[in-house]
Amino acid sequence: MKMGAEPVVDGMNRMRRVLVFPGGTEIGLEIHASLQHCRNVELHAAGADVWSHARYAFRDYHVVADVGEECWHEQLQDLCRRMQIDYIYPAHDDVIVALARQPQGLPVIIAPSREACEMTRSKRATYDALRGIVDVPELYDPDDGFDAFPVFIKPDRGQGARGAKRIDSQQALELAILETRDPIVCEYLPGAEYTVDCFSSQEQGLLFAQARRRKVTRNGISVNSVTVDLPEAWDWAVRIQQKLGLRGAWFFQLKRAENGSCKLLEVAPRIAGAMAVHRVCGVNFPLLSILEREGGSLRICRNKGRVEVSRSLNNRYRHQISFDEVIVDLDDTLIISGRVNVQLVAFLFSCVNVGKRTVLLTRHAGDLSATLRKHRLSELFDQVIHVSDGTKKSAHVAPQRAIFVDDSFSERMDMMSVHGIPSFDCSMLELLSGQAENLWFDEAR
Repeated sequence: MKMGAEPVVDGMNRMRRVLVFPGGTEIGLEIHASLQHCRNVELHAAGADVWSHARYAFRDYHVVADVGEECWHEQLQDLCRRMQIDYIYPAHDDVIVALARQPQGLPVIIAPSREACEMTRSKRATYDALRGIVDVPELYDPDDGFDAFPVFIKPDRGQGARGAKRIDSQQALELAILETRDPIVCEYLPGAEYTVDCFSSQEQGLLFAQARRRKVTRNGISVNSVTVDLPEAWDWAVRIQQKLGLRGAWFFQLKRAENGSCKLLEVAPRIAGAMAVHRVCGVNFPLLSILEREGGSLRICRNKGRVEVSRSLNNRYRHQISFDEVIVDLDDTLIISGRVNVQLVAFLFSCVNVGKRTVLLTRHAGDLSATLRKHRLSELFDQVIHVSDGTKKSAHVAPQRAIFVDDSFSERMDMMSVHGIPSFDCSMLELLSGQAENLWFDEAR
């Protein structure tokens, strides 16, 4: 989506300018993954003036003070006005509450009511509101004295299981209470943990509720989740949604007690990073939440079957390599062991999309035209140069503002020596993939 594109005024064809704030959280990056290819959605990111992966993932990143600072609201208002933002997507639990409390002068905030946001930010308030509606953990008052170890302690307003731990003795409990901000002490639930991803329409009620088991968590983030059938998920979701008045995307977490029954851990009125496991099945929670705000009837179409996700670091780069042309080798570069190098093809098409020239420079020993047809590559290049006389490849091009991709070290060295252009093998393509638009490195960013 080009920056500054004019909105179209009718229904689904209207341009929507969406600001993700803060953009660099796991929540913000999942929103980016969900909306980056949606037509008529223009994504922007904002956040504090610190290192943030959003600076690499989003096309632009705007500095706005943290919600703990006094000036944040005025800075956010000014940014939304200048960028003509239609929707703000809060991407942190504290930001959800801050925006719900101060919506004045801001565009539409993708979140439920202030009351729902504030209640779900507190686990104690959530348990009090839902006790008798769904099963909640038993809470203990440490001042009363008890002998119910092990117990579980966690911050009342924590997120991502940070600061949560099992406690096995009175001495450990006393120390944990001192170390934990606004702690709550509850029964220890030793069984499997689940997240139920939900979507509700204010007009139609609950439209989706599907569980995933949190198999592996690191630093409170689910890095390995698998979809499961949880019989109580839909009924619990209906009860929670009706009690709290939730709308759009939200989720709740459950854990099995020693007797096998499930009890509530928390409810959150936001996107979760591991919602990706349902997004790839057809449930685009961020897009649905925008459409829900615009009214009208919604339907969800989900592919059937079990899906498991494993999440790991994803590298993105900025660099100082600017080019108008890419020269690429065929054998062992574009075609490896008889298969097309799809990462390289994706990069070449990203070049085509922004008007860069593509050149094939090869020593292919067979019928070159037949090989290109076989691998569906015949129309990919602006120019094809077939070197058959044993001369160096550098002698057949006169590149200006070009880069060279070839598996041969000697060919790359020669091309760099003769023409002084950046050269790459396939292991280096990660730097360029998806970045044909030249994302320049700038220390000020």
